[in-house]
Order: sequence, then C-alpha cells, then structure tokens
Amino acid sequence: MVVEAVKNIKEIKEFNDHRLVLRFEDKKLNLRGFVAIHNDNLGPATGGTRMFPYQNEKEALVDVLRLSRAMTYKCALAGVRHGGGKAVIIGNPGKIKNKELLKNYARVINELNGRFHTGEDVGISEDDVQVMLTESKFFIGRKGIAGDPSPYAALSTFYAIKTGIAEVFGSENLENRSVAIKGIGKVGSELMRLTLNEGAKICIADIESARVDATQKKFPKIKTVDTKDIHRQLVDVLSPCALGNDISQENIKEIHARIICGGANNQLTNNEIGDELFQRRILYVPDYVANAGGLINVVDELEKDGYNRDRVLKRIENIKKTLSTIYLLAKQRNQPPFRIADKLAEEIFNGNSHRQS
Repeated sequence: MVVEAVKNIKEIKEFNDHRLVLRFEDKKLNLRGFVAIHNDNLGPATGGTRMFPYQNEKEALVDVLRLSRAMTYKCALAGVRHGGGKAVIIGNPGKIKNKELLKNYARVINELNGRFHTGEDVGISEDDVQVMLTESKFFIGRKGIAGDPSPYAALSTFYAIKTGIAEVFGSENLENRSVAIKGIGKVGSELMRLTLNEGAKICIADIESARVDATQKKFPKIKTVDTKDIHRQLVDVLSPCALGNDISQENIKEIHARIICGGANNQLTNNEIGDELFQRRILYVPDYVANAGGLINVVDELEKDGYNRDRVLKRIENIKKTLSTIYLLAKQRNQPPFRIADKLAEEIFNGNSHRQS
C-alpha cells in the first residue's frame, strides 16, 4: 500500500488552502483514490467516502477537493464542531468492491489517527461501513446507532424545499405544488415520499430505468421523464438528487422552475451559474445547507454523550431558521443566497462568529 501527499497540488484550480491531500494505492487490490482535509478549525474533519468509476485520477482529485471544501461550509452552518473532509475511491463498486478492499481502505484512514472521520456516500453502503469498522474506529454511521444518513439528508432537503416555497410563494404548504426530482436513489426516493405525503405533484427521472418503473408502479400518480428532460419541466421546484454539476451554462436557460433545491452536492458547475440564477429570479437553495441532515445524523455519534436522535432531529429542523436568515440577508444586501451562506460559514470556521450547536 502506498500512501503519499499529492505532488504539485497547489497547481490544481480547485485547491483551496486544503490542509492535507493524500493519494493511496494498492495495486494488488485495484484500490486507489484520494483523501482530502479542507479545514479543521472547528474540529476534526468529517465527510463521506465516495466510490465512483472516475474517468481518470485528475477527475477524482478535482471531485475530492470540491467535496471536501463543501463539507467545511456544511459543518459550519449545520452547527457541528467539525471541519470538512472527503475521500474518493476510484472504481465501479459493482465490479471491484469487496471486503478485503474495504478493510485495506480502512487502514488508510487509520493512518490519519482521528484527523478524519468518514462513512457512507455514493457507492459505499451502510453494510460497507460495518466492514470497515472492523479495521478502524474512525468510521461513522454504525448500524443500530446513526446508521444510514440518507433519510436524514432527505428530511433536511424536505425542510429546505418548504422554506423555499414559503420564500417564493408566501406559504410552505406543498399541496398542489410541483417538484421534479432527478435521481431517486435513497435520498431522492425518501424526498419523493415526504413531498407526496404533503400533496405535492411529483415528476421523477433516474438513469436506472428499472428503478423508475418500480417507483411508478408503486406510486402511479407520479410523472416520469428522461434524465435529459427533467430540468426542463414546468414545475415549482427542481430537485437535483443525483451527482453534482447538474446546473450548467448549457442548461440554465432551459430551467423553468422558480426554486432549485435538492440533496446532491455541488449542484452548480461554478459560482457564476448561481449569480445568473439570481439574476433570473430563480431561488437556488445552497445545497450544502439543504442536504446537511445526513451529516448532522452521523457526526452525532462523535458527541461526548453519544448519539441522541432528539438532538439530531432538532438540529435538522434548525436548518429552516438558518435558511430564513440567509434569505433575509440576501434581500437586504441584494445578493444571491448561496453567497450569503458562504460568507456566514466562513465567518464561523474562520473564528469571526460564534454559533450555538
């Protein structure tokens, strides 16, 4: 196993004063990837481990840099005493993932000796976390304790949609409001259930046709469209719940929704897209605020008094107040909400603000 600092990391555009960026590789197991710690001012870094068939190492490195940075901002506004980190494993989980690979990866995390706690993300399941826990104590999302973070990420996104609806339409009532959800995996499907239960009209899209067919069979009232068309729907809310970079210069002018709010990370290809959405009077709910419920749930395992579900749910509900503050400041300063969120988060993790948790 080779674990080494990434050379010439400062030459990568997405590098943002990261504290540590490591590359790891075990050729025998076809295991390779990166760990990035962006900031640890508030406490040890935390963030999930993603396993994905990246086209090359550069693509994986860019992703881990962006995702770890977003985790710093997410932790700050979620009110938890942690910094931002992330890890990515390069490869198709359906082809190369096995217990030996997971255990060897866990040993990589052990070398950081508590600077980074990690757990479930795309391509890594709750069961995988339990396997890695046999080799390392630095994994969170223990079965029977915090467990799968997905339902909690969906819950916080649901609350964020309601605050967005209230901001744009004057009431958080979802009855007869329309929501287009891209990606109906664990987060997207739970978000669909929550919004359906409140009377919303739902449109879905997913790259897995079998998943779409099964969902429509179970919920015959929902509308299904191709993933290439989901952003074009005439809906109140567009909810990206798959991977990042969904909102780009190529599709922004095709978006008719009044609100963009989803569970995916890094939904915008760049900040200029967010500025353009603001100019077009489309409310973009900062993704790292909206989807923070999953983080809030799993890091609660690290609290001194142990996991407390009531505290988790209270912190997740508090996201509604955080977003209301962001919207108020955005109106007062005539700035996009995501830029206000960034500034508030930076004040917190740079030590210029004190936030109760």
